[in-house]
Amino acid sequence: MSSNADLLKSLKIDRNAAPPPAPRTGLWIGLAVAGAVLLAAGGWFAFGRGKDLEVRTAEVVAIGNGNASASVLDATGYVVARRMATVSAKVTGRVRDVRIEEGQRVEEGQVLATLDPVDADAQRALAASQVNAAQSQIGSVQAQLKEAEANAARLGALVGQKLISRAQYEQSVAARDALRAQLATAQRNAQVARDGLRIADNGVDNTVVRAPFAGVVIAKSAQPGEIVSPLSAGGGFTRTGIGTIVDMQSLEVEVEVGEAFIGRVKPGMPTETILNAYQDWKIPGKVIAIIPTADRGKATVKVRVGLDAKGDPRIVPDMGARVGFLEDAKPAQAAKPGVLAPAAAIVQRDGKDVAFVVVDGKAMQRTLALGRTLGEDREVLQGLAGGDAVVLDPPEQLVDGVRVQPAREDASADANND
Repeated sequence: MSSNADLLKSLKIDRNAAPPPAPRTGLWIGLAVAGAVLLAAGGWFAFGRGKDLEVRTAEVVAIGNGNASASVLDATGYVVARRMATVSAKVTGRVRDVRIEEGQRVEEGQVLATLDPVDADAQRALAASQVNAAQSQIGSVQAQLKEAEANAARLGALVGQKLISRAQYEQSVAARDALRAQLATAQRNAQVARDGLRIADNGVDNTVVRAPFAGVVIAKSAQPGEIVSPLSAGGGFTRTGIGTIVDMQSLEVEVEVGEAFIGRVKPGMPTETILNAYQDWKIPGKVIAIIPTADRGKATVKVRVGLDAKGDPRIVPDMGARVGFLEDAKPAQAAKPGVLAPAAAIVQRDGKDVAFVVVDGKAMQRTLALGRTLGEDREVLQGLAGGDAVVLDPPEQLVDGVRVQPAREDASADANND
């Protein structure tokens, strides 16, 4: 009985007992969901937004304006001088003084050198003495002629009075006429002596070597004590010149153009010359003349090209040069070409031609106005400038303002190898 009573007692509900604790399953589910959201957000920030899009870029090239002249022919040649002279003395003599050095600028008539004037001075002194002797002879004949004229006049009066014979009068007249002839001869001899003196003066002046024109000395050929001569008869011991002078204002370029292309060259057509020593310096000019003869061996024709930069110290004789013969300048057009951009950088967005320019690590969308197609490039009239870095093959997810970075070269190489 007691066992049954205990069993029933155990089944009795205690109204005063505390209620059992509630289950916590919902709380754990909420925490799990929140953690998943935070994890997804962190992953997006870490692996999505925080990583820049890798792109390939290329630089836009400026192609100038529409009225630039195009080169129809290029030729190579050298800078030459139209006025260049090796100055020498007119006479053979020993050099006493040389007053020039290489690179020195001289003016027309400036003394370059002097020769030993001993022989020339002696010749001048002799000519001066001959002039004095001729003048003395003239004075003597003039005195004799004065006396003969007076004697002939006196005898003429006497012969009229028949106080002397006619023969005596005629003899005095003959003497007078003879002295007149001697005076004329003496005067001519004096003129010859004076001419000889002038020649002797020229001989002295010939011992002074002067510059025939203004220019720059490019070579000094003689030294004091050497013998110079206008001829080369002295062999290796005789100089034929004092120095070489070049008129820098007469510099021009001489090129050889093939016979097959000479028809493209016209006198007066514009040119553009680039010296081998100054590759970035483009010198404008024009064709001076086409030499009317051809080289049979090389099948070329010489062309003279003038330079607008005359007198520039950077241009010197015998410099190598490349000349471009240009077309006549065309009038400016309304639409001027701007730049050349790779065709792979141009895509369609919302029906418009656009390209993405990388500025400060961001891709900036630019709307373009396109022109001609030149190979793998497109002419861009508006929207880009020379030197802009554009994105090649822009992906669909690339939009305005997205941060980008240049693609790694090793990654591109791996992709190519795969």
